[in-house]
Amino acid sequence: MKICVFGAGAIGGLMGARLAEAGEDVTLIARGPHFAAMRERGLKLEAEGKEVTVAPRLAGSAGEAGVQDIVIIALKASAVAGVVEAMQPLLGPSTAVVMAVNGLPWWYFYGLEGPWRDRRLVSLDPQDKQWAGIGPERVIGCVVYPAAEVVAPGVVRYISGDRFCLGEPAGSRSARVGTLSRAMIRAGFKAPVKTDIRTEIWVKLWGSVAVNPISALTGGTLRQICTDPTTRALVRRIMDEAEAIAAKFGITMPIDVERRIDGAAAIGDHKTSMLQDFERNRPIELDAIVGAVAELGRMVELPTPAIDCVFALTRQRAMLLGLYP
Repeated sequence: MKICVFGAGAIGGLMGARLAEAGEDVTLIARGPHFAAMRERGLKLEAEGKEVTVAPRLAGSAGEAGVQDIVIIALKASAVAGVVEAMQPLLGPSTAVVMAVNGLPWWYFYGLEGPWRDRRLVSLDPQDKQWAGIGPERVIGCVVYPAAEVVAPGVVRYISGDRFCLGEPAGSRSARVGTLSRAMIRAGFKAPVKTDIRTEIWVKLWGSVAVNPISALTGGTLRQICTDPTTRALVRRIMDEAEAIAAKFGITMPIDVERRIDGAAAIGDHKTSMLQDFERNRPIELDAIVGAVAELGRMVELPTPAIDCVFALTRQRAMLLGLYP
């Protein structure tokens, strides 16, 4: 099985390194100094006080890599539409595409029974580039829980987490998702196949829609945001709005909101990905994590005053810093 990781940064590098170490036929596509360092010295993975260097196959372009069985897209949600054309040489008639991307996915309504079937989300795929160029029929859903960072060109540091939840949009236990799950388990990850991947997406998004923008605005860590009474109250208000929207689409959260907030606080002084992006002057994933939830609220005619407020404030701060298109 040929696997290509398109976007071998922190999460993509972690996945690619461990899959290669487990003996999978992996090609990593990256760019810039990170790519140059990997080509010269291999990809170093720092994890739990140990260092492992692997030498996966590298490619500077999709054309160099050729057609793959599985393509793992590990980019920021806002960057995917811009690479759809460039990634076409990877896609054969039966290629599966794993969207290892944060936030609500552009394919969310693909094949979903009911009035919203095949609805496109303007905030995620405004010109249908992903829907048309990748194709929702190729997609395997993926919810990413590990945290990692690129600490130097060619060096990825693993921080925490080992679970990647996988699932077909239709809920089937297909051969392709089973094959991918087994490969990831051999690589040392937990990779359960979920028959309802959309609920799994919402469980992660439920916390992210609140703590990510609040952290970006305040500079607070998960512990600080979720234990301070004032910011915790705002987190609760945003999560209540998001839960009401999810319920309109048939999603029942498997955990109480207070327990979900307590779980985030227990992670400790961890900076969200959005705060890290602000600190490092990188584009943020605001639409996929916050804007899309507000769009769903408008679709079902539910007001989202708290979500709209943090979205507007975070968006303006990002625009002033040149981190939002």
